[in-house]
Amino acid sequence: MSKLLLIDDEADVRYSFQRIFDSPEIEFTTASSGEEGLRIIPKLKPDLVILDNRMGAGLTGLDTLRRIRQFDPKLLVILMTAYGTTQTTIEAMKLGAYDYLIKPFDVPQLKEVIGNALKAAQEMRQGTRYNFEQNGRPLLQPEDMESKIVGQSEPMRQVFKLIGQFAGTDTTVLITGDSGTGKELVAREIWKHSGRHERLFVGVNCAAIPEQLLESELFGHERGAFTGAVNQRVGKFEQCSGGVIFLDEIGDMTPATQTKILRVLQERKFERVGGNASIEADVRVIAATNKDLKRAIREGQFREDLYYRLHGVGIHMPPLQDRKGDIPLLVKYFLHKWAAGTPPQPKSIASNAVRELEKYHWPGNVRELQSVLWRVHVVSQGDVVLLKDLPPEIIGEASASGPVLSVHTTAGEGGVSDIGVLARQLFQWARRDPKLKVIPTVERELVIQALKEADGNQVHAAKLLGITRATLRKRIEKFHIERELNIK
Repeated sequence: MSKLLLIDDEADVRYSFQRIFDSPEIEFTTASSGEEGLRIIPKLKPDLVILDNRMGAGLTGLDTLRRIRQFDPKLLVILMTAYGTTQTTIEAMKLGAYDYLIKPFDVPQLKEVIGNALKAAQEMRQGTRYNFEQNGRPLLQPEDMESKIVGQSEPMRQVFKLIGQFAGTDTTVLITGDSGTGKELVAREIWKHSGRHERLFVGVNCAAIPEQLLESELFGHERGAFTGAVNQRVGKFEQCSGGVIFLDEIGDMTPATQTKILRVLQERKFERVGGNASIEADVRVIAATNKDLKRAIREGQFREDLYYRLHGVGIHMPPLQDRKGDIPLLVKYFLHKWAAGTPPQPKSIASNAVRELEKYHWPGNVRELQSVLWRVHVVSQGDVVLLKDLPPEIIGEASASGPVLSVHTTAGEGGVSDIGVLARQLFQWARRDPKLKVIPTVERELVIQALKEADGNQVHAAKLLGITRATLRKRIEKFHIERELNIK
C-alpha cells in the first residue's frame, strides 16, 4: 500500500483529493498546514507528499519543502499552487520537487502525475538496484575512481598495456578512434606516467582553430607578421617546452601546417610566423584523429611521410559498442563523480536501467553515455536512477523497427543537446535509403514517441510536442498511427 500525504489549508481541496484518491491501494492522510505536515511526516513515512505553496499565515510550501529536505532529502514532493510564477517553479525544482502543478487541475492529468510519482516511490523502495560488486569486491577500486579512464574489458586492457609500454619512451604516439571514445584521456595517461609529467600538457584541437590562425597558435608569431599581429606571441610548442603537446583531430590539419609539423618532428626545430630564428622543440608529440588517415593519404588530403612519422607507435580506442561490458563501471564512475552532499552520497541505479544502457548502440560513445548519465543524475528523484528516468530514445531503441531518432548530448556537464549530430545521422539514413523522406519520418516518429511517453494521453502528448490536441489528432490520422498504437 502506498502512503500519500496532502498538505493544504483549504478544506475543499483536501475533500476533493480524498474523493479522487480514496482507494484500498492508497493510505491517504491530510494536514492543514506546513507545520502540521512536518509533524506527521516522521511518523507516517509517506511515499509522496503533495504540498500547496500558499497556506495562510504559516509556512509556505517552499519553506515546508526546505524543512523536509533537511531531514529527508529523498522524499518525493509535488508542489502545487494557484499562483504559478517562473521563479517559484525554478525554486521548487532546485529544492528537488518531483513535479510542480498549477491549480485548477485537469483530473486525469493529476491522477497520471501522482500515479507516476507513487510508482516511482515504490520502485525506489522495492526495485532491484544494480550490484556494483563482483565476488564480494567493488567493480571499481579507489585508485580507479581517481583516474579518468575506466574499463576492464579486453579491448581496454590492451589499451592500458600500450599506455604502460609507451609512457616511458619519448616517441610520438598516434591515437585513433571514433569521437567520444576518450582519446585525450589516453594522451593524458601517457603524459602522467612519463618522465615529462612535471612539465606542461597542452592540448590543441586542430579542427576547432581556423586555418589562418592554427600555425600562429602552434608556433607563435613575431610582431608585424600579419595584420593584427601587434605583439610577439609564444606558440603552444614553445609554451610546453619539456612537456607534451596533444594535437587532437590532426587529420583536419591543412597540408601547409602538416609540412611544418613534419619538420618539427624530424629536426626538432621551428620558427615563429614572420620570424627567422630557429627555436628548439623539446616537446613530445601525441596526436589523435577520428579519420581514416590511410584513406586521406589516398585522396591526397594527408601527407604519407607525416603519417609514418606520427605512427611510430599507435593506440586504437575501441568504440563503446565493442566494450559494453565496461558500461556498468562507467555508470558507477560517473554517478560517484557527481555525488552530492557531505559525505558524498552517490546515486544507485536500477538493474533494468543498466540493462537498457547495455542494449543501446552508443553512436556518441563514452561522451554520449556521460551526457545521458548527467541528465538522469539531474532529473531523477530520490537516490535511485530508475528505468523511467532514461531518455525515450535509449529505452525505445531495442524494440524500434525503423530508424531510431537518437539525439545525444555533447561534452560538458551541462548537457547541451547536439541537434547537429541528429541531423547528420538522419541524412546518412536518407543517402542509404532514397525513399526515406526526412521531415515526414521525423514528424511521424516524434508523434509516436510523444504518445508513448504520455501513455496514450493525447492532451499530455500535445503539450510535449508544443502543439494543440487538434493538430496532434490530424497528425495521428495523417500518419495512420491509430492502428500502430491502437489509439481510439
